[in-house]
Amino acid sequence: MIGTWEPTAPGVLLLPSGRLVRGRGLRRPLPPGPAPEFALYLLGKEPPAAAWESRWVRWPDFRLPADRAAAAGALHEAWRRAGSQRVEVACGGGFGRTGTALACIAVLDGVPAGEAVAHVRAHYSPRAVETPWQRRFVSRFAAPA
Repeated sequence: MIGTWEPTAPGVLLLPSGRLVRGRGLRRPLPPGPAPEFALYLLGKEPPAAAWESRWVRWPDFRLPADRAAAAGALHEAWRRAGSQRVEVACGGGFGRTGTALACIAVLDGVPAGEAVAHVRAHYSPRAVETPWQRRFVSRFAAPA
């Protein structure tokens, strides 16, 4: 399918709406297959330039985003773009910050906030969302009314 990921590709999370978002760790090589069309990078420092459009959210390892409003806007953008583009969400390891962001994107897609971490752990990685404050961030993340 043009503009989306293969649903069975490594790191790809299928959302209830049918949108597909790939999570990954930047410390690992780029997976084989098509490149992202848009990437959301969750890092403590600005990432190097990518060959595709990207957005950076300052988000230190094991922490929460430095600017939560900016993070919410970036997560909304990633969710919106995933309707027609290959969207990648990535941090260093691909589990804590990436899992937290994927859980928030799942909330935007209709997964109840209290169930989003379990959803991402079941369908992306059991290691997703690493800290109690990341779980709390997801549980308080609200989809627009």
